Amino acid sequence: MRIDNTAAIVTGGASGLGAATAAALVKQGAKVFALDLPASIEKAAAVEGVTYVPADVTDADEVRSAVATASSSGAPLRTVVNCAGIGPSMRILGKKGLHDLGLYAKVVQINLIGSFNVLALAAEAIAQTEADENGQRGVVVNTASIAAYEGQIGQAAYASSKGGIVGLTLPAARDLAQYGIRVCTIAPGIVETPMLATVSEEFRAGLAAGVPFPHRLATPDEYAQLALAIIDHDYLNGETIRMDGALRMAPR
Repeated sequence: MRIDNTAAIVTGGASGLGAATAAALVKQGAKVFALDLPASIEKAAAVEGVTYVPADVTDADEVRSAVATASSSGAPLRTVVNCAGIGPSMRILGKKGLHDLGLYAKVVQINLIGSFNVLALAAEAIAQTEADENGQRGVVVNTASIAAYEGQIGQAAYASSKGGIVGLTLPAARDLAQYGIRVCTIAPGIVETPMLATVSEEFRAGLAAGVPFPHRLATPDEYAQLALAIIDHDYLNGETIRMDGALRMAPR
């Protein structure tokens, strides 16, 4: 599917995977609307071609407004990449007691329900656009994690939310097929994102050593590269693609 002269929405677009994807889409000629929380947008660098839109992915009204902004840009809304998410850890039974139910609900609310909220509201708008010569109207790329398959100790909430994304992929693709909208998911391994900025170089080196090949962490640009490949490849649909260097996570 063509990217140039179209509009794209990227959630979590102020940093990490989202920022890299927004920049990559702009280079391909898209008008990009990067959704993120106001505090994150304040810290984001200005990028020509990227319009930052304050929005909480779990808030239907805010997302609906953001989708309307992208849809009225003068270019058809074709692409949605869901990168917004959080990853706190807590054991079900740990030294501090029972896993906090509110934290579990928050992780699922942001990572899974937030992704569905954006997917559904954007799909509603994309379905109203004119299809291209091949009957295509758009592509949604969601972000899971290899934790969806090999969640580690302390990742009950995170793995649940990302497993939900994997489970959502095929039925969403089937639901939206009649509108010419494809849905795929990327399940990254360990990526150099702001989430890892607080850990030591020694710890990061240990993480990298566990990757079969290449022996390093992935970069946000590699995530963006894969997202663009999915958008470009018209026959990829309903699939979750692992981007992890053949890493299979150990229990801890």
